[in-house]
Amino acid sequence: MASISREDVEHVAHLARLHLTDDEIDRMQTQLSNILEAIETLRDVDTSHVGPTASVIQLENVMRADEARPGISREAALANAPLRDDPFLRVPTVLEEGR
Repeated sequence: MASISREDVEHVAHLARLHLTDDEIDRMQTQLSNILEAIETLRDVDTSHVGPTASVIQLENVMRADEARPGISREAALANAPLRDDPFLRVPTVLEEGR
C-alpha cells in the first residue's frame, strides 16, 4: 500500500502556504495515501489493447453545413438603434479623451 508520511503532508502544506491543524494533517495523510493507492491500482491495469482516445464518447458535429445566405440590410440592422449617426450606430462614451 502506498502511503505518505506526516512530514510529507506538512512539507506540501508549507509549499502551498497552507496552515493545517493536527486533525487536518491526519485527514490529509489518509486521503493522500488513498489517492496514491488508487494511482498504483491504475498503473497495474493492462491498457495495451486500448487505442489512444481523445474522448470515450463518439461525438459527431451536429451543426448545419456552413452556407452563404443573404444578410440583414444596414437599414434593418439600425432600425431600432436608439442612437444613430448615419450610417453608423452610436454608443455612449466609455473612455474620455486623452486616457
